[in-house]
Amino acid sequence: MAPMGIRLSPLGVAVFCLLGVGVIYHLYAGVFSSRLAAFSRQRRKVDLRDLLALSVEAAVLGGKEVKKVREENDLKERSKGKTKEGANELLTMGDLQSHRKMYNLMRNTFPEVTVNSEERDDVVDKTITWSRNIPTDIAKKIQGGKDVPVESVTVWIDPLDATQEYTENLLKYVTTMVCVALEGKPVLGVIHQPFTGLTAWAFVSQGANVQPRSSYSLTPPKVIVSRSHSGDVKAFVHNAFGNSTPIVEAGGAGYKVLSLLDMHTSENMDQADVYVHITHIKKWDICAGQALINAMGGHLTTLKGENINYSDTPLNTGGLVASVGVDHKALLEKLPKLDSEKH
Repeated sequence: MAPMGIRLSPLGVAVFCLLGVGVIYHLYAGVFSSRLAAFSRQRRKVDLRDLLALSVEAAVLGGKEVKKVREENDLKERSKGKTKEGANELLTMGDLQSHRKMYNLMRNTFPEVTVNSEERDDVVDKTITWSRNIPTDIAKKIQGGKDVPVESVTVWIDPLDATQEYTENLLKYVTTMVCVALEGKPVLGVIHQPFTGLTAWAFVSQGANVQPRSSYSLTPPKVIVSRSHSGDVKAFVHNAFGNSTPIVEAGGAGYKVLSLLDMHTSENMDQADVYVHITHIKKWDICAGQALINAMGGHLTTLKGENINYSDTPLNTGGLVASVGVDHKALLEKLPKLDSEKH
């Protein structure tokens, strides 16, 4: 019906009706759109327990590729460039194949989550899917329903830590690692040893499948350092703790972190009280380890005691010192000043 006092022709009536339908359509479309947007915002969350289970699966999947390539002796190694100390940064088929499995699994499962990997590759494999299996030890210790916004999550993966040692067949040092940082702070960490089958995981403040050792020492500590990126670290350590300080040289940041924990493993595993690194190091090397150390009540900081932000650039330029079961502040106070220009 036309508004009171207005007479419309049949054509006018038709136009008026169409306009009304249009207004109603747009009103309903607006409501639907708002509800869809709200639903979408609600869906932009991820359960941290799911991410932990996925991280374990990714690390193990990558580890299978690492082991397979090594056993087939088909490394096809090449140099990616030089480190600041002049050592070759190697890339092997083990690194690459592991990256493809781990990266695609993470991205296919949670495409909106930021994933940073040590390696870069254009191969996209949509067939790699998460089993949605929650391992028994995780299900027992960690409850589900710990949802967080996807935009607050950053994932760091290291498809093959200790590549140099991998090429030298020093396989105890080799690990695959996944870390989940929330607002730049590591909350989930997985370190998998492909050649021993050991998988260490931790969810900070929630639970872990590893634990600290019963005792540690600072008088002096046994310090673990990098065998291939040591720089002047031995002199640095002796300056800090005395010339009699025992130093363990090892490969792989993941392995060095495991040496601080009670792993209940073979005699082949080194043990240390403190992990020190004085040169630049990438965050995919240390993020998972920091999550494990934090879950044990320990600390991993720069040499100046600063926290490391895992939501920004990949390079950590402040060195690191990691400890469990000792006074970390007292440890930092013993460290000499380091000339950042030289390191």
